[in-house]
Amino acid sequence: PHIANIQMHQPSHTSFWAKALNQAGLYLYYQGQFKVAIVYNEESLQIKKTQLGNDHPSTATSLNNLALLYQAMGRYSGAELFYKQSLQIRETQLGSDHPNTAQSRNNLASLYRAVRRYNEAEPLYIQALQTREIQMGYDHPSVAISLNSLIELYLEMRRYSEVVPLLVRSLEITETQLGSDHPNTATSRENLATLYQRLGYYREAELLYLRVLQVRKTQLGNDHPSTASSLNNLALLYGELGRYSEAARLLVKSLEIAEIQLGNDHPDIATSLNNLAELYRVMGRYSEAEPLFVRSLQIRETQLGSNHPDTASSLNNLASLYESMGRYSEAEPLYRRSLDIMEQCLGTEHPSTRTVQQDLQRMQSLQHPVKLWQWVLIVFLLPTWLPIVAIAWAYQKLLRSR
Repeated sequence: PHIANIQMHQPSHTSFWAKALNQAGLYLYYQGQFKVAIVYNEESLQIKKTQLGNDHPSTATSLNNLALLYQAMGRYSGAELFYKQSLQIRETQLGSDHPNTAQSRNNLASLYRAVRRYNEAEPLYIQALQTREIQMGYDHPSVAISLNSLIELYLEMRRYSEVVPLLVRSLEITETQLGSDHPNTATSRENLATLYQRLGYYREAELLYLRVLQVRKTQLGNDHPSTASSLNNLALLYGELGRYSEAARLLVKSLEIAEIQLGNDHPDIATSLNNLAELYRVMGRYSEAEPLFVRSLQIRETQLGSNHPDTASSLNNLASLYESMGRYSEAEPLYRRSLDIMEQCLGTEHPSTRTVQQDLQRMQSLQHPVKLWQWVLIVFLLPTWLPIVAIAWAYQKLLRSR
């Protein structure tokens, strides 16, 4: 409605209108309304190209914002193109060492990380970090943000020994510059908790997750989306430890907060639903898990599209539930559809694609297991038949040589 009011008093081709569209697009991005946000940002980009030119820094900003939306929608090739165009403009117009250029490198790296192109993401993250160190100082909070981006990459790559010194430095910067109770310091602690969890130091991870949760409750409020994220992380740890009742309570609370703050159809709601449903599946509470998986799938299909990797993940999870329930005829088409999407979006060698392949193969083996009497025949008849097969093969070869 605000955009409509502005349009009544402002010509639709002015730079002011372009800025309003861009701000509205960003707001909708954070609300998870990606499709509408793309329409606004595409119009803003066209105005800026017309008014300012294809190579203006403001045009680069619009390209960057449009790339963020494309990435959120799983349209990775389009996102990569826009990120690269934005980076090229900023390098040319602002210089390779400008903070905005560092932002473009960091965002392009985040895209490569999302699609597991780690070897391309790492040098971009490092370049962005070095630029911020030079331009802003080694102890600037923006440097800590770059460090955390690199930390999250190394955690995914399981390069844990390289994570430790970066985490120590990130924590030192945020605690010194922002204070021990700042939300950015909490993010650094959360990364440390994740490292402890991956290494099996569960008690240390739990204490850090609890501290991060308390900071976010105090600084941001009990009903902030970041508080919901902390509840979710702690719940996943408890689920891994088999503390299911505690995990379920936290996941339900996290979902309630997210629904109030973000709305019922936000993509983050789909993630919360999926996590709670998976916990119920593990606990054998299948009747409670199914409607949650179905709703998560519906949100992702509506908000992200039917060919998004997250939609494929929801299909795979629902198929896994049906497999657990012995409903193989319903599970198989979901596995196959999930696999098609993963192969199309991420490629056949991507780890997520391989996971779906393995899940489908496992279910097929359960549907058609080799029976005991078949194994007995194989074991006893194979030694008898092998010499006969070998003699027949040798005889055929002899005939051909004549």
